[in-house]
Formats: sequence, C-alpha cells, structure tokens
Amino acid sequence: MSPSSRRAFLAAAGAGLLAGCTGGHPADRTPGTPPASPVTSPAPLPGGRAGAVRPLGRSAPVALRIPAIGVDTPVVRLGLQADGSVEVPAVTADDRAGWYRYSPTPGQTGPSVILGHVTVGKYGDGVFRRLDRLRTGDGITARLENGTSADFAVTAVRTVGKEEFPTADVYGNVDRPELRLITCGGPVTGDGYRDNVIVFAVLTSAGER
Repeated sequence: MSPSSRRAFLAAAGAGLLAGCTGGHPADRTPGTPPASPVTSPAPLPGGRAGAVRPLGRSAPVALRIPAIGVDTPVVRLGLQADGSVEVPAVTADDRAGWYRYSPTPGQTGPSVILGHVTVGKYGDGVFRRLDRLRTGDGITARLENGTSADFAVTAVRTVGKEEFPTADVYGNVDRPELRLITCGGPVTGDGYRDNVIVFAVLTSAGER
C-alpha cells in the first residue's frame, strides 16, 4: 500500500467505518482508532494448511463469489465521505458489495476490506444478508480487474456490538493476504442494527480465470 493510501486507510479507521445497512435507518458507525502500527497474529488456515501463497500485485476486485451463502455480486469501489468515514454502496434494488479502495486489493499483503448491506430498505435483503452463516473453511473468490482471481478460506466469523468493534483485528497489519467482509447484524434498535458481522479470511490460492 502506498503511503498516501495507508494514511487514508488509517484515517478512515479512526473516523469510523461507515456501515449503513438499511435504507430505512440512519447510517451506523463502527468506532475505533487503531494503534499506530498494529500487527495481528495470523489465524491458522482451516485444516492446518500452510499459508504460503505468494501475494498478488495490486488489482481492484470487480466481482465476489461466496457459494456457501449464494453470493455472486459485482464489486464497486468505495472512497471517503466528507466527514472522513467510508462510503457504502448505494441503496438500490440491484445491491452490490463495495471494496474500500484505500485498503489492499484482495490478494495483496494486508487486510482487504469489502462492505455490503444486510438489508436495503424497501428493496429487501442486501447482498450480505446471510454473511453470519459462513463457517470456518468456507470459500470466497474475488475476481480481479486484471483477469486473475484470489481464493480465500474463512478463518473466523464474529458478531460484535458496534461499540466494541475490534479495530486492531480488522485494520491491523498482517504479513499475508487477508480479507475482511463487513456488514451489520443483531437486533434493530432505534439507530439501526446494533452489531457488526465481520468475516475474516486468508488467501489460499490465486490464478487466472
């Protein structure tokens, strides 16, 4: 990640990851300020597989497939809003996931961040409606702009209260390519969904598609 992208990545984390999850509720914030240079301990790969996959070069994701929960979605690019928080995909009937463009691309070393709605107001379920049903070992494939694909395996699925968002675990430096998928979850309160659902995954293979 370039120095300017790294600054934007950390600034957004400090401002709070914007995770608006419905068309009928205000946007919810995921608070937390990361340490200056956090390093999280890599989770083991499912089944004890060695995590020695060579990182990919930078190439933006254009599609995301998660067969276990029926996700097959285009991926849009997200930036920062005026208040320094992260954009979310537009609330439309054709709901899509969004990659935060100041994070690593899927397959690069570090945590690549992709957001999606759990519901989209009058349009019903969002693209990440069943994200909390993923289990360790489930596969995720990101198709990249340069024609390659990055395959990941889920290492953990966590549902946490927004006030307890694990900022260092999500944004912290790691020494291998990892993926973070984020949406909202839990009960709906007056301000929207109470919790965040976070999927952690690690690169298992990469190649042309």
